[in-house]
Amino acid sequence: MAAPVLDIDLRSAERVPETYAWAGRDDHPSVDSSSSAGRDAVPVVDLAAGGDPGAVARAAEEWGAFLLVGHGVPAELLARVEEQVARLFALPAATKARAARRPGEANGYGRPPIEIRFETLMWSEGYAFPAGDVRAELRRVWPDAGDDYLRFCDVMEEYHGEMKALGNKLLDVFFRALGLTDEQIAGGEAERRIRDTMTATMHPIMYPRCPEPERALGLAVHTDSGFITVIMQSPVPGLQLRRRRPDRWVTVPAPEGALVVVLGDLFQVLTNGRFRSALHRAVVSGERDRISVPYFLGPPHDMAVAPLASAVPPGRKAAFRAVTWPEYAAVRDKARRTDSSALTMLKVAEEEEGEEDGGVAPNQGLASLMNKGCDNNA
Repeated sequence: MAAPVLDIDLRSAERVPETYAWAGRDDHPSVDSSSSAGRDAVPVVDLAAGGDPGAVARAAEEWGAFLLVGHGVPAELLARVEEQVARLFALPAATKARAARRPGEANGYGRPPIEIRFETLMWSEGYAFPAGDVRAELRRVWPDAGDDYLRFCDVMEEYHGEMKALGNKLLDVFFRALGLTDEQIAGGEAERRIRDTMTATMHPIMYPRCPEPERALGLAVHTDSGFITVIMQSPVPGLQLRRRRPDRWVTVPAPEGALVVVLGDLFQVLTNGRFRSALHRAVVSGERDRISVPYFLGPPHDMAVAPLASAVPPGRKAAFRAVTWPEYAAVRDKARRTDSSALTMLKVAEEEEGEEDGGVAPNQGLASLMNKGCDNNA
Protein backbone atom coordinates (compact mmCIF):
# COMPACT_ATOMS: atom_id res chain seq x y z
CA MET A 1 0.00 0.00 0.00
CA ALA A 2 1.29 3.48 -0.87
CA ALA A 3 2.09 5.97 1.86
CA PRO A 4 -0.44 8.83 2.28
CA VAL A 5 0.11 11.80 -0.03
CA LEU A 6 -1.25 15.28 0.62
CA ASP A 7 -4.71 15.32 2.20
CA ILE A 8 -5.47 18.84 0.94
CA ASP A 9 -4.41 21.03 -1.97
CA LEU A 10 -1.90 23.30 -0.25
CA ARG A 11 -1.85 25.70 -3.20
CA SER A 12 -5.55 26.54 -2.94
CA ALA A 13 -5.88 26.50 0.86
CA GLU A 14 -7.31 29.71 2.35
CA ARG A 15 -6.23 28.89 5.88
CA VAL A 16 -3.89 26.53 7.73
CA PRO A 17 -5.81 23.51 9.10
CA GLU A 18 -5.13 22.57 12.70
CA THR A 19 -3.33 19.43 11.52
CA TYR A 20 -0.70 21.74 9.94
CA ALA A 21 -0.48 24.27 12.80
CA TRP A 22 2.79 24.08 14.74
CA ALA A 23 2.47 25.19 18.35
CA GLY A 24 5.73 26.54 19.70
CA ARG A 25 7.32 27.23 16.30
CA ASP A 26 8.20 30.75 17.50
CA ASP A 27 9.61 29.80 20.89
CA HIS A 28 12.90 31.22 19.61
CA PRO A 29 13.26 34.41 17.55
CA SER A 30 14.22 34.37 13.89
CA VAL A 31 17.16 36.47 12.71
CA ASP A 32 17.70 37.59 9.13
CA SER A 33 21.33 36.79 8.36
CA SER A 34 21.42 39.08 5.31
CA SER A 35 20.90 42.12 7.53
CA SER A 36 23.11 40.87 10.36
CA ALA A 37 26.80 41.08 11.04
CA GLY A 38 29.18 39.11 13.17
CA ARG A 39 27.98 35.86 14.66
CA ASP A 40 24.64 35.81 12.79
CA ALA A 41 26.17 36.24 9.33
CA VAL A 42 26.05 32.85 7.60
CA PRO A 43 29.60 32.01 6.40
CA VAL A 44 30.33 32.29 2.68
CA VAL A 45 32.89 30.06 0.94
CA ASP A 46 34.18 31.01 -2.52
CA LEU A 47 35.22 27.86 -4.35
CA ALA A 48 36.60 29.87 -7.27
CA ALA A 49 39.14 31.32 -4.85
CA GLY A 50 40.18 27.84 -3.76
CA GLY A 51 37.87 27.38 -0.78
CA ASP A 52 40.11 28.74 1.96
CA PRO A 53 40.73 25.76 4.33
CA GLY A 54 40.68 27.95 7.43
CA ALA A 55 37.35 29.54 6.50
CA VAL A 56 35.85 26.15 5.63
CA ALA A 57 37.03 24.67 8.93
CA ARG A 58 35.54 27.53 10.94
CA ALA A 59 32.21 27.27 9.10
CA ALA A 60 32.12 23.48 9.55
CA GLU A 61 33.03 23.66 13.24
CA GLU A 62 30.79 26.55 14.25
CA TRP A 63 27.83 26.29 11.87
CA GLY A 64 27.89 22.94 10.08
CA ALA A 65 26.76 24.86 7.00
CA PHE A 66 27.72 27.70 4.67
CA LEU A 67 26.76 29.51 1.49
CA LEU A 68 28.80 28.36 -1.52
CA VAL A 69 29.68 30.74 -4.36
CA GLY A 70 32.16 30.37 -7.21
CA HIS A 71 31.08 26.73 -7.55
CA GLY A 72 31.04 26.66 -11.34
CA VAL A 73 27.55 25.21 -11.81
CA PRO A 74 26.06 27.25 -14.69
CA ALA A 75 23.35 29.70 -13.66
CA GLU A 76 21.23 28.76 -16.67
CA LEU A 77 21.29 25.11 -15.56
CA LEU A 78 20.12 26.08 -12.09
CA ALA A 79 17.26 28.01 -13.70
CA ARG A 80 16.30 24.99 -15.82
CA VAL A 81 16.34 22.71 -12.76
CA GLU A 82 14.01 25.06 -10.90
CA GLU A 83 11.72 25.29 -13.94
CA GLN A 84 11.47 21.50 -14.30
CA VAL A 85 10.87 20.97 -10.58
CA ALA A 86 8.09 23.58 -10.64
CA ARG A 87 6.50 21.75 -13.59
CA LEU A 88 6.71 18.43 -11.74
CA PHE A 89 4.86 19.71 -8.69
CA ALA A 90 2.30 21.56 -10.82
CA LEU A 91 1.07 18.23 -12.21
CA PRO A 92 -2.39 17.03 -11.14
CA ALA A 93 -2.51 15.29 -7.77
CA ALA A 94 -3.62 12.03 -9.36
CA THR A 95 -0.61 12.06 -11.67
CA LYS A 96 1.85 12.61 -8.83
CA ALA A 97 0.09 9.95 -6.76
CA ARG A 98 1.20 7.32 -9.29
CA ALA A 99 4.65 7.64 -7.73
CA ALA A 100 3.54 7.76 -4.08
CA ARG A 101 6.26 6.58 -1.73
CA ARG A 102 5.39 3.26 -0.14
CA PRO A 103 6.02 2.52 3.56
CA GLY A 104 9.65 1.62 4.12
CA GLU A 105 10.75 2.97 0.72
CA ALA A 106 13.17 5.86 0.31
CA ASN A 107 12.14 6.93 -3.19
CA GLY A 108 8.93 8.40 -4.50
CA TYR A 109 6.48 11.28 -4.13
CA GLY A 110 4.75 12.43 -0.95
CA ARG A 111 5.24 14.11 2.36
CA PRO A 112 8.72 14.69 3.80
CA PRO A 113 10.06 11.37 5.20
CA ILE A 114 10.89 13.02 8.53
CA GLU A 115 7.18 13.73 9.03
CA ILE A 116 6.72 10.27 10.56
CA ARG A 117 8.43 11.59 13.71
CA PHE A 118 5.83 14.29 14.27
CA GLU A 119 2.09 14.52 14.82
CA THR A 120 1.78 17.82 12.95
CA LEU A 121 1.93 17.91 9.14
CA MET A 122 4.37 20.02 7.12
CA TRP A 123 3.52 22.60 4.47
CA SER A 124 5.43 20.95 1.63
CA GLU A 125 5.54 18.12 -0.87
CA GLY A 126 8.61 16.31 -2.18
CA TYR A 127 9.93 13.66 -4.49
CA ALA A 128 13.07 11.63 -3.66
CA PHE A 129 14.92 9.67 -6.33
CA PRO A 130 18.42 8.24 -6.91
CA ALA A 131 20.36 10.89 -8.80
CA GLY A 132 21.93 8.33 -11.11
CA ASP A 133 18.70 6.55 -12.06
CA VAL A 134 16.13 9.28 -12.60
CA ARG A 135 14.69 7.75 -15.79
CA ALA A 136 13.55 4.52 -14.15
CA GLU A 137 11.98 6.31 -11.17
CA LEU A 138 10.18 9.07 -13.12
CA ARG A 139 8.46 6.57 -15.45
CA ARG A 140 6.06 6.19 -12.52
CA VAL A 141 4.93 9.78 -13.14
CA TRP A 142 5.15 9.72 -16.95
CA PRO A 143 4.58 6.07 -17.99
CA ASP A 144 4.31 7.06 -21.65
CA ALA A 145 7.87 8.55 -21.53
CA GLY A 146 6.80 11.53 -23.60
CA ASP A 147 8.41 14.94 -24.12
CA ASP A 148 7.77 16.16 -20.56
CA TYR A 149 9.47 13.06 -19.16
CA LEU A 150 12.46 13.43 -21.49
CA ARG A 151 12.93 17.14 -20.71
CA PHE A 152 12.79 16.51 -16.95
CA CYS A 153 15.21 13.59 -17.07
CA ASP A 154 17.66 15.35 -19.39
CA VAL A 155 17.91 18.35 -17.06
CA MET A 156 18.22 16.25 -13.90
CA GLU A 157 20.94 14.09 -15.44
CA GLU A 158 22.89 17.17 -16.52
CA TYR A 159 22.51 18.60 -13.02
CA HIS A 160 23.61 15.30 -11.46
CA GLY A 161 26.81 15.40 -13.53
CA GLU A 162 27.63 18.91 -12.34
CA MET A 163 26.79 18.15 -8.72
CA LYS A 164 28.74 14.91 -8.62
CA ALA A 165 31.85 16.76 -9.77
CA LEU A 166 31.14 19.54 -7.26
CA GLY A 167 30.73 16.98 -4.47
CA ASN A 168 34.20 15.60 -5.16
CA LYS A 169 35.66 19.13 -5.08
CA LEU A 170 33.92 19.84 -1.79
CA LEU A 171 35.19 16.61 -0.28
CA ASP A 172 38.77 17.61 -1.10
CA VAL A 173 38.13 21.07 0.36
CA PHE A 174 36.97 19.49 3.61
CA PHE A 175 39.98 17.17 3.68
CA ARG A 176 42.27 20.19 3.32
CA ALA A 177 40.33 21.89 6.12
CA LEU A 178 41.21 18.87 8.28
CA GLY A 179 44.87 19.60 7.56
CA LEU A 180 45.60 17.07 4.81
CA THR A 181 47.91 17.95 1.94
CA ASP A 182 46.97 17.26 -1.68
CA GLU A 183 49.45 14.36 -1.64
CA GLN A 184 47.85 12.86 1.46
CA ILE A 185 44.38 13.24 -0.06
CA ALA A 186 45.45 11.56 -3.28
CA GLY A 187 47.32 8.76 -1.49
CA GLY A 188 44.97 8.13 1.42
CA GLU A 189 43.10 4.85 1.09
CA ALA A 190 40.14 5.90 3.23
CA GLU A 191 39.86 9.29 1.53
CA ARG A 192 40.00 7.72 -1.93
CA ARG A 193 37.38 5.10 -1.08
CA ILE A 194 34.98 7.73 0.24
CA ARG A 195 35.35 9.81 -2.92
CA ASP A 196 34.99 6.80 -5.24
CA THR A 197 31.91 5.29 -3.59
CA MET A 198 29.75 8.23 -2.50
CA THR A 199 26.09 7.76 -3.38
CA ALA A 200 23.78 10.60 -4.44
CA THR A 201 20.07 11.20 -3.94
CA MET A 202 18.00 14.17 -5.10
CA HIS A 203 14.94 15.33 -3.20
CA PRO A 204 13.18 18.30 -4.83
CA ILE A 205 10.76 19.98 -2.43
CA MET A 206 7.95 22.44 -3.09
CA TYR A 207 6.88 24.81 -0.31
CA PRO A 208 3.65 26.40 -1.59
CA ARG A 209 2.70 29.93 -0.63
CA CYS A 210 1.00 29.71 2.76
CA PRO A 211 -2.01 31.81 3.82
CA GLU A 212 -0.82 31.82 7.46
CA PRO A 213 2.96 31.32 7.36
CA GLU A 214 3.35 32.16 11.04
CA ARG A 215 1.42 28.98 11.94
CA ALA A 216 3.05 26.48 9.58
CA LEU A 217 6.42 24.83 8.97
CA GLY A 218 7.69 23.59 5.63
CA LEU A 219 10.16 21.19 7.21
CA ALA A 220 10.55 20.45 10.92
CA VAL A 221 13.83 20.77 12.78
CA HIS A 222 16.28 17.96 12.01
CA THR A 223 19.83 17.09 11.04
CA ASP A 224 20.68 15.35 7.79
CA SER A 225 21.93 11.79 8.05
CA GLY A 226 24.63 11.46 5.39
CA PHE A 227 27.88 13.25 4.58
CA ILE A 228 27.16 16.46 2.67
CA THR A 229 23.96 18.05 1.38
CA VAL A 230 24.22 20.66 -1.38
CA ILE A 231 21.01 22.68 -1.70
CA MET A 232 19.83 24.68 -4.68
CA GLN A 233 17.03 27.02 -3.60
CA SER A 234 14.87 29.55 -5.36
CA PRO A 235 15.48 33.21 -4.38
CA VAL A 236 12.92 33.00 -1.56
CA PRO A 237 14.59 32.64 1.86
CA GLY A 238 13.20 29.86 4.04
CA LEU A 239 16.04 27.66 5.27
CA GLN A 240 16.91 28.38 8.91
CA LEU A 241 19.88 27.23 11.01
CA ARG A 242 19.64 26.78 14.77
CA ARG A 243 22.05 28.84 16.86
CA ARG A 244 22.47 29.12 20.61
CA ARG A 245 23.42 31.62 23.32
CA PRO A 246 20.77 32.91 22.98
CA ASP A 247 18.63 30.33 21.17
CA ARG A 248 17.56 31.67 17.77
CA TRP A 249 16.87 30.70 14.19
CA VAL A 250 19.11 32.31 11.58
CA THR A 251 17.49 32.61 8.15
CA VAL A 252 19.94 31.70 5.38
CA PRO A 253 19.99 34.27 2.55
CA ALA A 254 19.07 33.11 -0.94
CA PRO A 255 21.30 35.15 -3.29
CA GLU A 256 20.95 34.25 -6.94
CA GLY A 257 23.38 31.54 -8.03
CA ALA A 258 24.56 30.60 -4.51
CA LEU A 259 24.21 27.07 -3.16
CA VAL A 260 23.96 25.99 0.47
CA VAL A 261 26.18 23.27 1.93
CA VAL A 262 24.86 21.45 5.01
CA LEU A 263 26.81 18.76 6.88
CA GLY A 264 25.16 15.55 8.12
CA ASP A 265 25.58 13.23 11.09
CA LEU A 266 27.82 10.70 9.33
CA PHE A 267 30.20 13.49 8.32
CA GLN A 268 30.43 14.43 11.98
CA VAL A 269 31.38 10.81 12.68
CA LEU A 270 33.89 10.84 9.80
CA THR A 271 35.59 13.96 11.17
CA ASN A 272 35.58 12.66 14.77
CA GLY A 273 33.13 15.35 15.86
CA ARG A 274 35.21 18.27 14.64
CA PHE A 275 32.86 19.21 11.78
CA ARG A 276 29.31 19.33 13.05
CA SER A 277 26.00 18.38 11.52
CA ALA A 278 23.68 21.38 11.25
CA LEU A 279 20.34 21.54 13.02
CA HIS A 280 17.97 23.20 10.55
CA ARG A 281 14.37 23.63 9.43
CA ALA A 282 12.37 25.36 6.67
CA VAL A 283 9.75 28.06 7.11
CA VAL A 284 7.25 29.10 4.43
CA SER A 285 6.37 32.34 2.68
CA GLY A 286 3.01 34.07 2.66
CA GLU A 287 3.72 35.61 -0.74
CA ARG A 288 5.56 33.16 -2.96
CA ASP A 289 6.14 29.47 -3.60
CA ARG A 290 9.62 28.28 -2.70
CA ILE A 291 11.55 25.44 -4.33
CA SER A 292 14.48 23.63 -2.75
CA VAL A 293 16.52 20.86 -4.36
CA PRO A 294 18.74 19.08 -1.81
CA TYR A 295 21.41 16.85 -3.36
CA PHE A 296 22.43 14.33 -0.70
CA LEU A 297 25.87 12.72 -0.72
CA GLY A 298 26.52 9.77 1.57
CA PRO A 299 28.26 6.42 1.91
CA PRO A 300 27.12 3.18 0.27
CA HIS A 301 25.13 0.96 2.61
CA ASP A 302 27.98 -1.50 3.15
CA MET A 303 30.67 1.06 4.04
CA ALA A 304 31.65 1.26 7.71
CA VAL A 305 31.99 4.98 8.46
CA ALA A 306 34.59 5.66 11.14
CA PRO A 307 36.65 8.70 12.14
CA LEU A 308 39.48 9.40 9.70
CA ALA A 309 42.93 8.97 11.20
CA SER A 310 43.69 12.57 10.20
CA ALA A 311 40.74 13.75 12.30
CA VAL A 312 41.85 12.07 15.54
CA PRO A 313 44.39 14.19 17.48
CA PRO A 314 47.64 12.48 18.53
CA GLY A 315 47.25 10.66 21.83
CA ARG A 316 43.45 10.66 21.59
CA LYS A 317 41.03 7.87 20.76
CA ALA A 318 38.37 7.95 18.10
CA ALA A 319 35.21 9.44 19.60
CA PHE A 320 32.76 7.36 17.54
CA ARG A 321 32.51 3.70 16.68
CA ALA A 322 32.39 2.56 13.07
CA VAL A 323 28.87 2.35 11.68
CA THR A 324 27.26 1.46 8.35
CA TRP A 325 24.33 3.42 6.99
CA PRO A 326 21.73 0.74 8.01
CA GLU A 327 23.30 0.53 11.48
CA TYR A 328 23.15 4.32 11.81
CA ALA A 329 19.49 4.31 10.73
CA ALA A 330 18.67 1.74 13.42
CA VAL A 331 20.50 3.79 16.08
CA ARG A 332 18.75 6.96 14.88
CA ASP A 333 15.33 5.33 15.15
CA LYS A 334 16.12 4.04 18.64
CA ALA A 335 17.34 7.49 19.66
CA ARG A 336 14.05 9.05 18.56
CA ARG A 337 12.11 6.60 20.71
CA THR A 338 14.25 7.28 23.78
CA ASP A 339 14.58 11.08 23.47
CA SER A 340 18.31 10.73 22.87
CA SER A 341 20.74 11.53 20.06
CA ALA A 342 22.10 9.08 17.51
CA LEU A 343 25.49 10.74 17.72
CA THR A 344 25.54 10.39 21.50
CA MET A 345 24.67 6.71 21.19
CA LEU A 346 27.53 6.19 18.71
CA LYS A 347 30.17 7.72 20.97
CA VAL A 348 32.77 5.41 22.47
CA ALA A 349 34.99 7.92 24.27
CA GLU A 350 34.54 11.19 26.03
CA GLU A 351 35.61 14.25 24.08
CA GLU A 352 36.67 17.50 25.58
CA GLU A 353 34.18 19.43 23.45
CA GLY A 354 34.10 23.17 23.69
CA GLU A 355 31.15 25.12 22.38
CA GLU A 356 31.66 28.20 20.28
CA ASP A 357 29.48 31.13 21.22
CA GLY A 358 26.32 30.83 19.18
CA GLY A 359 27.03 27.25 18.05
CA VAL A 360 25.26 24.01 18.84
CA ALA A 361 27.26 21.38 20.72
CA PRO A 362 27.15 18.33 18.44
CA ASN A 363 25.77 15.77 20.88
CA GLN A 364 23.82 17.91 23.30
CA GLY A 365 20.32 16.47 23.43
CA LEU A 366 19.51 16.54 19.72
CA ALA A 367 16.17 14.86 20.23
CA SER A 368 15.31 17.30 22.99
CA LEU A 369 16.23 20.23 20.76
CA MET A 370 13.90 18.88 18.09
CA ASN A 371 11.05 18.45 20.55
CA LYS A 372 11.54 21.84 22.14
CA GLY A 373 11.25 23.42 18.71
CA CYS A 374 7.70 22.00 18.45
CA ASP A 375 6.03 21.44 21.80
CA ASN A 376 3.24 19.23 20.52
CA ASN A 377 5.39 16.63 18.82
CA ALA A 378 7.10 13.48 19.95
